[in-house]
Amino acid sequence: MNHIFPLLLIFLSITGCSSESHPTSTAAINLTFQEVAVPTTPEAKKIIQAPSQVSVNGLTQSIGYQKLFASGESNNGEIFGVIKDVSGKPLKLADGSPYVCNGTNEGVGSGLDHVSILQKNHKLYMVSQYECAVGALYMNELLQDEKGVLSVKANSLQFIDQSADFGGYVHCAGQTTPWQSHLSSEEYEPDARYIETHMKNLHQGIGGYYFAETEKYWQGDINRSNPYFYGWIPEVQVLENGSPSYQKHFSMGRFSHELAYVMPDQKTVYLSDDGTNVGLYLFIADRKQDLTAGTLYAALWQQTSDKGLGTANLKWISLGHANNQQIRKVVQQKPTFSQLFATAERNEDHLCPAAFHSVNTSYGSECLQLKDINQDQKIDELDEVIASRLETRRMAAYKGATTEFRKEEGITFNPQTNQLYIGMSEIARGMENNMKKGTDNTKYELGGRNDIKLDYNPCGGVYQLDMKADASMQSEYIAQTMQGLIAGTRKSYPLDSNYANNQCDINGLANPDNLSFLDDSNSLIIAEDSDLHENNFVWSYDVYQPNLTRIYSAPLDAENSSPFWHKEVNGFGYLTIVTQHPLKKQPVELSRKESQAGYIGPFKLQ
Repeated sequence: MNHIFPLLLIFLSITGCSSESHPTSTAAINLTFQEVAVPTTPEAKKIIQAPSQVSVNGLTQSIGYQKLFASGESNNGEIFGVIKDVSGKPLKLADGSPYVCNGTNEGVGSGLDHVSILQKNHKLYMVSQYECAVGALYMNELLQDEKGVLSVKANSLQFIDQSADFGGYVHCAGQTTPWQSHLSSEEYEPDARYIETHMKNLHQGIGGYYFAETEKYWQGDINRSNPYFYGWIPEVQVLENGSPSYQKHFSMGRFSHELAYVMPDQKTVYLSDDGTNVGLYLFIADRKQDLTAGTLYAALWQQTSDKGLGTANLKWISLGHANNQQIRKVVQQKPTFSQLFATAERNEDHLCPAAFHSVNTSYGSECLQLKDINQDQKIDELDEVIASRLETRRMAAYKGATTEFRKEEGITFNPQTNQLYIGMSEIARGMENNMKKGTDNTKYELGGRNDIKLDYNPCGGVYQLDMKADASMQSEYIAQTMQGLIAGTRKSYPLDSNYANNQCDINGLANPDNLSFLDDSNSLIIAEDSDLHENNFVWSYDVYQPNLTRIYSAPLDAENSSPFWHKEVNGFGYLTIVTQHPLKKQPVELSRKESQAGYIGPFKLQ
């Protein structure tokens, strides 16, 4: 751990790398990180490990991991990560203590997931989001000393009220936008059809937002809540007076949002969908730095190769134009699924009745028929565009897009090569060809398109997408092709090996989650969220001379959430990272199990 990773290894490939050709380096900054070893002792497995040095264009700098805060810590009379109800009162656990979203309370969320550093009003702000069924957002100021070290400013923490847009829900990954706002997400949207037909008042945990009492936590109130309240992209902006402004972008569609990633034109946004049999989406706003209105598209995967992670041409299917006000008006009326679609059962040949569309999404195999507003006056302005925002994944399949991706995760962009990168946690289920984990199974293809036909790979991988301008779509950043960049590899280790608890090669990826490309450099950062590596790692992948360097090892049970590169913050660079629910299953004190935000750095790149 205390040596510089040999420079010679920069030129060597590693098991699991794609055989595709790599672009010639045009990077202004060549980064070589110190390698972090795979932890093999009980003590090493329980701590964060990060590099102490990095080579920047051949010159060595000292860096390290710096903690900013952990959930449960207090500041300004607030507690990081406390979940509050619609009136702003903290939810309480059975013992009367405030409910902190830290991932240790079984069944109610994963914990802190993403933090943004925002440069506004000649100050530094941090926005933090929490991945629990009742989501939370907090904002605080940061201090920066002359050496670039960041710290949380005392008496600056404030809870961000989300009640104006129905509250928050399972905030997953996020981005600091080019205009210095925090772009959030709402993952695992409630299934409105299932709630309407089966659950009645039970509303997937969001009931706690309306009933703070513990015994009512899992019981929602359909008179106050609605499944269509959740599954959107929220944005937090910092006003001139230092207060946060919050809104949901209903124009961008409703599904299991992992991440919304804004491209350099500040109007094109790629949207990933986390789950089984999900889609890939693209939103093009009408105006720069304004996501309140635009056109939504869904990708059609047209496969050209089944080797490795596969290769495909992409066709973008329009789901129409909408604006926030138009969609919010419908959402506010608390619609039901049956007001949007009629449904039918398949016949003995598994076919849908005439006039019904056959789809297979994360909701399963369905026969759907979009209803005509003239037959149902309960929702004003009901049309195909409204349905495409409230039921985006279903409508994508309805209109012929691909809904077969599995655990679609982080997104980032390399402007030097004009390539987008997307993490796919595993190649499985809908991405296989009538199989599940390599065994015959038609569940994920029945009634669907079966566009993706690849071999099962539980370790997953990262895709690269080549961009071109498309005048008809009014964007310079339209993905034309999608192909594998680097994949993880299954590997079994002997029971007496130091690596016995790993099921993917410890020198390769296991379930890549969120990504971040370090602008003007050679480094793609890849974070893991896996049970197939005993400790989850963060990697630096040289996109020009294919090579993986392990730069971070999380404690046991921890997910590495949402690494994000802040290149220029008053002359310093920071790679923020969240260690989510560390030591969750270990017999240690609660304080060590709290999710924490920190960064690798500071980097001096000039």
